[in-house]
Amino acid sequence: MLNLQANVNSILLMELIKKYFPTLEQSQYDKLQNLYPLYEEWNQRINLISRKDFEFFYERHVLHSLAVAKLVNFPDGCSILDAGTGGGFPGIPLAIYFPAVKFHLVDSIAKKINAVEDIAIQLKLHNVTVQCSRIEVLQGRYNYIVSRAVAPLRQMLQWTSHLLDHNRKVEPRPGIFYLKGGDVADEPKNIDWLYRIHLLNDIFSEPFFETKLLVHLYK
Repeated sequence: MLNLQANVNSILLMELIKKYFPTLEQSQYDKLQNLYPLYEEWNQRINLISRKDFEFFYERHVLHSLAVAKLVNFPDGCSILDAGTGGGFPGIPLAIYFPAVKFHLVDSIAKKINAVEDIAIQLKLHNVTVQCSRIEVLQGRYNYIVSRAVAPLRQMLQWTSHLLDHNRKVEPRPGIFYLKGGDVADEPKNIDWLYRIHLLNDIFSEPFFETKLLVHLYK
C-alpha cells in the first residue's frame, strides 16, 4: 500500500512539471504523478535512485529527462533507444510525453531492468519495451538514441552509432541526444559528427540545471 505522504509529495512536486509543461493531457499528468510512489516503493527494495537524491525526484530525474522534450519533437511512430537507462531515465518520462513513439530501454543491471519493466506495466506504457543487455552488444535499428551521462561521447558513439537507422527520412535527422553535466566543450571536437550543445539553464530556472547540457550528435 502506497503511503499517504508519498501521494502528498507527488502532488506537490508535480507543480514543477506543470510549470514547464502546462499543456499535457490529464492522463499524462496522472502518469507523471504516479511515478513518485512507484519509484518510492521500488527504492525500498533496491537502490534504483540514490536515496539522498530522492527528495529531488521530479527536478533531478523527471524534469531533467523531459528537457529532451523541450528541445526535440520526435515524430509519431519513430523508434528510440534509451542506452543505459538505469532506473528508467530519460526513457520513462519521455515515453509518457510521447505516447505515439516507441521506446526501447536497455541496461546491463537485471534488477534495475526488472523494476523499470514493472513501472512501465503499472503505468500502462504500451510504447515501452525493456532489455537487460550491455549496450555494445545490442542489435537492431533506431531512429534516435537518448541517454544520461553513461560514458564519454566518443565511447557512446563506438557503442551505439551502428544502431542508428539513417535510411528513414525523419526530422530531426537520426542522431543521439545525450544529457550531460559540466563542461563538455572539448568532447565533441574529437569526434567526426556534427553536434549542437543546448544549455538547460536556458529553459529551466532551478539551480540544478546551471551546469546541465543536452548534446545533440548527428551526421
